[in-house]
Amino acid sequence: MSYDVVVIGSGPGGYVAAIRCAQLGLKTALVEKYPTFGGTCLNVGCIPSKALLDASEHYENASKHMADFGVQVGDLSIDWEKMKGRKDQVVRDTCNGLEFLMKKNKIETHQGIGSFLDANTIQVKEEKGTIHKLETKHTIIATGSKPTALPFAAFDGKRIVSSTEALKFPKIPKEMVVIGGGVIGLELGSVYARLGTQVKVVEYMDALIPTMDRSLGKELQRVLKKQGMEFHLSHKVTEVRNTGRKVSVKAENKKGEAVEFKGDYCLVSVGRSPFTDSLGLENAGIQPDKRGFIPVDGDLQTTTKGIWAIGDVVGGAMLAHKAEEEGTAVAERIAGQKPHLNYRAIPGVVYTWPEVAGVGYTEEELKEEKRAYKSGQFAYRALGRARAAGEMDGFVKVLADQETDEILGVHMLGARVADMIIEGVVALEYKASAEDLARMSHAHPTFTEAVKEAALAATDKRPIHA
Repeated sequence: MSYDVVVIGSGPGGYVAAIRCAQLGLKTALVEKYPTFGGTCLNVGCIPSKALLDASEHYENASKHMADFGVQVGDLSIDWEKMKGRKDQVVRDTCNGLEFLMKKNKIETHQGIGSFLDANTIQVKEEKGTIHKLETKHTIIATGSKPTALPFAAFDGKRIVSSTEALKFPKIPKEMVVIGGGVIGLELGSVYARLGTQVKVVEYMDALIPTMDRSLGKELQRVLKKQGMEFHLSHKVTEVRNTGRKVSVKAENKKGEAVEFKGDYCLVSVGRSPFTDSLGLENAGIQPDKRGFIPVDGDLQTTTKGIWAIGDVVGGAMLAHKAEEEGTAVAERIAGQKPHLNYRAIPGVVYTWPEVAGVGYTEEELKEEKRAYKSGQFAYRALGRARAAGEMDGFVKVLADQETDEILGVHMLGARVADMIIEGVVALEYKASAEDLARMSHAHPTFTEAVKEAALAATDKRPIHA
C-alpha cells in the first residue's frame, strides 16, 4: 500500500493532520495502536476529565449553592457508577465521531503499532501478530505522551496512580494525596474534593500552576483552599509507598523538616513524557534527545526529510489544541502552502472552577526581559453578571507595551474564562492594542465586560465600573 502521507497516532494532532491532508487532496493513512481513535486526550485525558469535572460541579452546586438561588434540594446523593458511566459514554460518542470523520474524508485506517523500517516504509503490527507495510512519501509522527512516574515511585495502578487510573477509582476516596500542583493534579483533585474527598496537594515549587502568570496561581490557591483543598508548597517528595489499604507520601518542607501525608490513593501528576519508544526512529535516521523528544526545525520537519513530528513528542506546551495547530500547519506545508503558527497566541487553560486561562507573555516573563509594560486589572465582583450568577471570584488582567499599547498578554481567572480567553488570542494574533480591545462593544451583562474594563485599565487607568 502506498500513500502520500502516513500519520502515526490518532490524538488531536494526528487526526487533525490526517483530515487536513485529505482535504488537500493527499492520499492519507492513519495508524493507531489502540482500538479507538482519539489518543490520550479523547480516551483518558481531556474529554473524560471534563465529563467528571462537569458532573462534580453539578453536585457541588446542588449541595452548596443552589439554595442561595431559592432552589431547595433534598435527599442529595452521588451515584458514582452512573457518573463514571456517563463519562465513558461521552468518550465513546466522541471517539465514534472520529471514526465517522475518517470515513467521510476517505482516510484509510490501520490498527496496530506503527514503526519505521526505513524513512519511507512504515510497518504496522496488529495485536494478533499480523504485519503489513505502508509505503509513504511523508510521515507525520503524532504519538503523544504518557504520564511521568517519579524515579522512586512507579505507578502500581492500585494506590500509586496516574491520571488514567484516577478517572476510574472503584469508589470515591476519603483521602487523596496529589503530587504536583499543575493542571492535571488540580483538575482531578478538584473533582474529588467536590465529591467529599480530603485532597492534599504537594508541590515542589512555591506556587501552583507555576508556568502561568503568578497572579493566577495565587488566586487559584485561595479559591480552592476555600473549597476545602489543602496545599503544601515548596515540598520535596522523597518517598511514596503503598502500605496496603493506604499510601504514605514522605517529603521535606522548605525548612528541611520531614513530613508525611497519608491517603487512600496518591495521584502522581508531575508531567508527561513523549511516547517514542516503539517507533524505530533509528531506522529512519532520527535521534531523539535525552528526554525522548524528537528534534524538529521551524517547520516541524525532523532531521530526515519527509518525516515530520507534532504535538507532545516535540516538546513545548503539551496541549491538545497546540498539537491540532501543528498538525494543520504540517499538512499545509506538505501540500506546498506556507502557514503561520504563533506559539505566543496559543492559550493555556485550567478547567477547575473557577476556570483559569492565559495567553501571551506573563508578567514575570516581561520583568525578566526588562520590557516596559503596563497592566490593567478588573475584578469579577464588580460585574453585574457575576453578582447575578453568584460567581464573584476572579479577575481579568491585560498586559500591554508601555509605548505602543500593543497587547502582550491576557490572564484571567473566573467563571467561563476558558471561553473568554479567545478575546486575548485574537488580540495577540492581530497585534491589537489595549485601546482597540477597550473600544469594542461588549454585551451587557456578561462576564466578558471584565476584559473590556481590564483593557480600559491598561490604557490610561480609566475603567468605568471600578
